[in-house]
Amino acid sequence: MGLNHLDLAIIAVYLAGITLFGLRFRKRQRSLRDYFLADRNIPWWAIALSIVAAETSTLTIIGIPGIAYDSNLTFLQVVMGYVAGRVIISFVLLPHYFRGDLYTAYELIERRFGKGLRTVTASLFLLTRAAAEGVRVYAVSIVVAIALTLIYTFEGGLAAVIWTDVVQTVIYVGGTLVGVFTILHLVPGGWAAIHSLASSAGKLQVFDFTPDFWKPYTFWAGLIGGAFLTTASHGTDQLIVQRLLAARNQRQSVTALLTSGVAIFFQFALFLTVGVMLWAYYQVPSATFGKADYIYPKFIVSRLPHGVSGLLIAAILAAAMSNLSAALNSLSSSSMMDFYLRRCPNVDGQTQLRLSRVSTFVWALVLFALAVLSLHKVGRVVDVGLTIASVAYGALLGVFLLGVLTRRANQTGAMVGMFFGFSVELYLWLATRVPWTWYVTIGTGITFGIGYAMSLLSQNRTPAR
Repeated sequence: MGLNHLDLAIIAVYLAGITLFGLRFRKRQRSLRDYFLADRNIPWWAIALSIVAAETSTLTIIGIPGIAYDSNLTFLQVVMGYVAGRVIISFVLLPHYFRGDLYTAYELIERRFGKGLRTVTASLFLLTRAAAEGVRVYAVSIVVAIALTLIYTFEGGLAAVIWTDVVQTVIYVGGTLVGVFTILHLVPGGWAAIHSLASSAGKLQVFDFTPDFWKPYTFWAGLIGGAFLTTASHGTDQLIVQRLLAARNQRQSVTALLTSGVAIFFQFALFLTVGVMLWAYYQVPSATFGKADYIYPKFIVSRLPHGVSGLLIAAILAAAMSNLSAALNSLSSSSMMDFYLRRCPNVDGQTQLRLSRVSTFVWALVLFALAVLSLHKVGRVVDVGLTIASVAYGALLGVFLLGVLTRRANQTGAMVGMFFGFSVELYLWLATRVPWTWYVTIGTGITFGIGYAMSLLSQNRTPAR
């Protein structure tokens, strides 16, 4: 069927509208506190929706239905781990972030261990976040998404990012719901027929208690691996920590984080349901479409009525842009706060703000280049994107846990532990069949264990502060 003028008009109106909305926040940026933390004056519900948007990308919208199309609903076990990880962060890490005026997660590392380890952890964040985002921009209109997202992120800072995230979350969730109801009308017999077909084929299975270490989506891998992954991604990654620090106080930050967990569970359930419904509609192997990731986009373009197609393409772009804006602002904030301003602390406020915008622009160019490279270099985008993130998260989380759970760990021991943890995670990724769901758990354990042991053996101990 393809897209017609109505679809293109809807997409154009969305792109223009969200860019203009984001630009409304330009005049509010007077300092780095405004630009990177939105003056710590964002309500909890907006932060919650922004967290959901930040961890939702085109990868999620097109990739998660592909997983359900090929298998079932067992990915929800990983999402249960995502919820559990948020509870851990609320008690273990957030209290430390609200002791002092922190701008990035890695300032906490310097306060506990020293400047050297802060540089290492921030560098690892910049490298892996940029690589992961290059994949997460996959399969969308890259030039349009990055160019327009850059405009409002460049001008409006974190306030523009969060409030456009709120709008974009409504758009992509609303668009997906429209897609669900449209599929229901296209399948003869509606939901009753879909449920019958899916149930008989085992597509509605949620739990898998098989004690098989090599399966990525079992209850144990999902709950444990998902919890470690989220504790790392939401507790040590500047992409999310930056939003948590923008809350008015610690209590609102905790409320935002836990509320986002409930929302993300229902969101993933929605995307997985779309995959099951598409399977019931087509009933052909995913290889028919080339890859499972292509099924939902092809359905949108070829099977949906005009207008609805445009709305859903706009929804996919909304997810891409919300994730991009989050990445650009967090990469810029870490570059400025963890590197530049440590070396040039006496730069005046206006110069700091101008350089922060320049940093945002440079990172946009980097992500564009990585996104283009990823177009023909990756397999199933959900697995690739989450794997890239998982490779570094274990080492990062291990160091943070050494800092907040122990008093005898020091910088030397933590660095040695981080080196071994990251090396093992790279080995697991490149040379083994270990599922990505276990990477962070294994990496965290190795980093923490070796880091603590080396700290005890080290003669130059750094006292806890």
